[in-house]
Amino acid sequence: MALLPLDGFTIGITADRRWEEQAQLLGRRGASVVHGPTMTTLYLASDEDLRRATLALLAEPPDYLVATTGIGVRAWLETASSWGLGDRLLDALAHTKVVARGPKAAAAAQAGGLEVWAKSTNERMDALVSLLLAEPLAGRVVAVQEYGMPNPELTIALTEAGAVVIEVPVYRWEMPDETVPALRLVEAALEGRVDAVTFTSAPAVHNLFAIAAQKGLDDDLRDAFNRRVVAGCVGPVCAGGASEEGIEAPLVPALGRLGLLVRVLSEHFESCRQTYVLEGVELVVQGAAVEVGGERAELTPKERSVFESLAGATGAVVSRSSLLERGWGSADADPHVLDATIGRLRRRLGPCGAAIETTPGRGYRLAV
Repeated sequence: MALLPLDGFTIGITADRRWEEQAQLLGRRGASVVHGPTMTTLYLASDEDLRRATLALLAEPPDYLVATTGIGVRAWLETASSWGLGDRLLDALAHTKVVARGPKAAAAAQAGGLEVWAKSTNERMDALVSLLLAEPLAGRVVAVQEYGMPNPELTIALTEAGAVVIEVPVYRWEMPDETVPALRLVEAALEGRVDAVTFTSAPAVHNLFAIAAQKGLDDDLRDAFNRRVVAGCVGPVCAGGASEEGIEAPLVPALGRLGLLVRVLSEHFESCRQTYVLEGVELVVQGAAVEVGGERAELTPKERSVFESLAGATGAVVSRSSLLERGWGSADADPHVLDATIGRLRRRLGPCGAAIETTPGRGYRLAV
């Protein structure tokens, strides 16, 4: 029975949109999933600001259009069509230089009937700004399709270059109405019950820390990400948000794609697979999953903590206090819970269980 790349690992998902698709992609690779949405996407089809911006662009077609997200471009064109303004908007944008932040925005613009003039090289706003500032912007009209929130830095940079900026607010990212699932995800990360948390936007990262801060857990969460929990970010902009929150090494694919995020997570965790020979029997360990002689078992978080401590000592004795400190958060925890966990772990490992040896008065060791 071969282990799948993500067997034995639990991954938290913070997205609200397309989270089921992400869960399916992760599940096909063996992962268990915990959903704790940290934001909600509010579409502004009935918002007066969006209508006002659209009418302004119909009256004075822009010289440049900054297309920041695929979902935003599609939603704007669909909303204009629902107002009976779709054809007029496409006509107004027919000679506009469309600058796309990334391949998704470019594809959405092209699918909508717009010609993309240029694309940002790295999906980051700074590269897009540099591209625009190289143009003669004085007196030119620049429409900016916002990506879930205003971008005052972009507006200021374009305005200082002499451009007339029209912001197009298609949707907004907001805190979820119910934050309990996200708080449970925070607690799972702190208690070692999730191995990674995925983010598909920078606000999703910021909101998770904001929710944690409501309970005074933001510093503990930051420490968990920097010690054990992997922060999987869909692209460089999202990874920038993780860095702003103090996450030192977010895992990020070269291109902002959900499928590529799942792939880099799979490659990362598959590389963590360990094979031991205990009592003459091969034991394969991957996260909480263990395979002994073709039989699969799943370790509880406490059993996994104990095994990882023993395996990491490479045959040396690990004191009872060290095992209690790591697994139960205190060296003064009831030692009987450790003894009971050791007993269950031995049974879980089947013929390899006898390799966990007791050293009286000191602790335990794994005879590798």
